[in-house]
Amino acid sequence: MATENTMGRILTTLTITNRVDQGIAKRGLMTEDQVRSITLDNVLVDTGATTLCLPSDAIAQLGLDLLKEVDVATANGFSKARIFQDASIDLMGRIGTFECLELPGGRDALLGVIPLEALGIELDLKNQILRVLPETSMDTYLTIM
Repeated sequence: MATENTMGRILTTLTITNRVDQGIAKRGLMTEDQVRSITLDNVLVDTGATTLCLPSDAIAQLGLDLLKEVDVATANGFSKARIFQDASIDLMGRIGTFECLELPGGRDALLGVIPLEALGIELDLKNQILRVLPETSMDTYLTIM
């Protein structure tokens, strides 16, 4: 999906799907149109965040399962947060399944560095855009060392 630069920020469009629903549909136990999925516009790409962060209403709409509760560091200090599992994201044609942290108070979604790295998408800070890294040839972003 396209990215844009708004006042020094990188915003993108992100599609998130319940991965468990996808598996159930693949086995024929639900129809494809029953698979819960949402598309969010203006998702902030935040290098200060480690993972995908979603507002609680988006998590509820997707029906994601709770994985655990953790302590998180925020600009206001430490607090508790819930982590949900099996969020499949589609960004710029790359797809991966990740945990997501629940944001309190209906805040806008954030996309952190772990999903970006796993999907082979990097920030072009000079041009304030996202760039898809190659996954074929000698220039692949995938490494095994």
